[in-house]
Amino acid sequence: MTADSNPGANHAATLTTPRRGARVLVTGAAGGLGRRLIDLLVACGCRTAGVDMVDAPDTRADLHLQADITDPGAAAAAVNEAVETLGGLDSVIGAAGIVDTIHRAATFPAADFRRDVESNLMSQVFISQAAYPALRESNTASILFVSSVAAQDGLRGQLSYSASKAAVLGLTKSLATEWSDDGIRVNAIAPGLIATPKVVAMPESARTRLLSTVPLGRVATLDEVCGCMLFLLSPAAGYITGQILRIDGGQSLNRAGLYK
Repeated sequence: MTADSNPGANHAATLTTPRRGARVLVTGAAGGLGRRLIDLLVACGCRTAGVDMVDAPDTRADLHLQADITDPGAAAAAVNEAVETLGGLDSVIGAAGIVDTIHRAATFPAADFRRDVESNLMSQVFISQAAYPALRESNTASILFVSSVAAQDGLRGQLSYSASKAAVLGLTKSLATEWSDDGIRVNAIAPGLIATPKVVAMPESARTRLLSTVPLGRVATLDEVCGCMLFLLSPAAGYITGQILRIDGGQSLNRAGLYK
């Protein structure tokens, strides 16, 4: 029996993916994760708007906007155009950010730190504030932020990234608490290494060193991460808010024991 002839299978598929016709705004849409997520959202029958600092005309989104959303005015303008094009807004996915700033903590340049906080945190704040009026009108409103395992574990050489991604977790909890009155769910994912172009291009020695702490011994595929994100936007996650889903291949496990 195929899924098409099995009502139970069809129901399960629609329960665990975003509803067809959902209107979704994705930030960081030109990145590896953002692009793949838009592809999957379109495959689910969603209408999508993407926004990024760089142009990306070849994405499958209904609308792609080039905007610096670390500026609140630009974030508001992008959201307004997305709402007008899509006819409203049901979900916002905050995947924008800078991941590759590396300095020693004791000499971390102030300008680089501020830039990363603006990109990784303030952009999420501004896009959420701008989207709030439209989300409040939706019956299935949700926000999903992309944080990192570095937010909870720290990461040598990446002080600004770890600190700003940790702040995203606080943002998630605060918005979930305050906006629950408006029926807006707010959650976050905290991925470990993902097979984005930047990670794939990483020197083999660096990737091996990082993977030595991951029990599953490999990076996550884009679909493994995006699948978790689609679930958190789906009807099956309708009672989940204020939560952090860690996608880390077991990296947070305590592997110490009394035997080898």
